[in-house]
Amino acid sequence: MSVFGMVSAVAGFVKVRYLVDKAVIDNMVFRAHYRITSAILFSCCIIVTANNLIGEPIQCINDGGVPIHVINTYCWITYTFTLPNELHKPVGTHVAFPGLGNEHQEKSYHSYYQWVPFVLFAQGILFYLPHWIWKTWEEGKIRMISDGMRGALVGNKDDRAHRVSRLVQYVIESLHLHNTYAFGYFLCEGLNFINVMVNIFMTDKFLGGTFLTYGSEVINFSNMNQENRTDPMIKVFPRITKCSFHKYGASGSIQEHDAMCVLALNILNEKIYIFLWFWFIILAVLSGLALVYSTAVVLLPTTRETILRRRFRFGTPQGVDAIIRKTQVGDFLLLHLLGQNMNLMVFGEILDELVRRLNYGSNSNLPSAPSTLEMSPIYPEIEKFGKETET
Repeated sequence: MSVFGMVSAVAGFVKVRYLVDKAVIDNMVFRAHYRITSAILFSCCIIVTANNLIGEPIQCINDGGVPIHVINTYCWITYTFTLPNELHKPVGTHVAFPGLGNEHQEKSYHSYYQWVPFVLFAQGILFYLPHWIWKTWEEGKIRMISDGMRGALVGNKDDRAHRVSRLVQYVIESLHLHNTYAFGYFLCEGLNFINVMVNIFMTDKFLGGTFLTYGSEVINFSNMNQENRTDPMIKVFPRITKCSFHKYGASGSIQEHDAMCVLALNILNEKIYIFLWFWFIILAVLSGLALVYSTAVVLLPTTRETILRRRFRFGTPQGVDAIIRKTQVGDFLLLHLLGQNMNLMVFGEILDELVRRLNYGSNSNLPSAPSTLEMSPIYPEIEKFGKETET
């Protein structure tokens, strides 16, 4: 399979699929972590390991008697170095390339390039991990209790009324038993935020403390006078480096062979990490805002009221007040996730039915709850969830 074929396969993470048998159990920011970010990182991992894009990742020049493939292999598996004091000198008059010159000065060693694909792959797994934890915690609850009601309008009026009654009865019977469920969701949202911050600082450590300011330096570089500027990407990802190889001569003395190496791979690395710098910052801001939003949902009933009124366009002040007053955070999260999977009109009917049962109980002129539940093919699953939450 070609590199572009593999990248296209990984890009399947990004697809937003509106399938009847697939329930939505999180929000857009949550999905940006495990779908978009994981896909980006796995795709970058594939790109940097595809030699057919740039040829050999390292090629060295040596005038001594050491075979060139030996120098290439040695410099790749050990390290190369540049000279920070030579970065800003004019090329062609004072130095051959930025960062090269007289070696009797401070050296900056580079060995990260051999670890880049492994680190990118590990980061992709880290961004997928909170979703896996939440999916395991959630156990398909939303998919099971909303079975047959996701997507467009459900069947005829009688069938829809039957399904609405069945679902509302489950919500009534399991009222106030979903707080542990909600705790798992908010915990994973917190893990998303912690994860992106850890990845930012981990990448900075991996690149020798240059990642935190990398993007801002590139922006400043693009605004500087072309004659008086040094590309910060060359400082972090040098394209030409030096490498020293030692071997024994004919007399048994140690001979040093100086090599100049072209790191073609860094032309990809510099683009990958400038993109990741901007993406991680955007994702950290969005994750922080999502965390603030979730905190407001937990602590402020007025936030939950606003969500019902504006997000789901639900009914009268009395109805909204009844839901907010008689439900807890876990119940509200369950309703919120159900609302993301249903047509607004169907979800409005569910909320109307829920308000009637909260206000008047299940013995009013409503369908008999036990019979409608027992007629449902997913009644055993709903009953299972009710017993699990009670325990």
